[in-house]
Amino acid sequence: MRVKFHKGQQRKFLDKVINETNSPSLRGLIQFGFNLPYSTLKNYYNESRLLPKTLFEDFCNIARISPEYFIVEYLKENWGKIKGGKKSKGKSIR
Repeated sequence: MRVKFHKGQQRKFLDKVINETNSPSLRGLIQFGFNLPYSTLKNYYNESRLLPKTLFEDFCNIARISPEYFIVEYLKENWGKIKGGKKSKGKSIR
């Protein structure tokens, strides 16, 4: 599942996690045992990707934040797949 925040709230969530864990920066979150590339964390911070539910819960646990503190919407894993199929339907390689 994916976690969808309101616009601008995902960045605020990650800022709060950084502050609560006393990390120097976004890159400092990797030291807590997350097996994520820094570029993926930047994409989450820029809100170009949605956070996975497990990662959201892990961030809440290390920062000691209640998940109910933020207003989020949980989306299924296949939430955007139908658009890709419809967009490419008319385009064919010749």
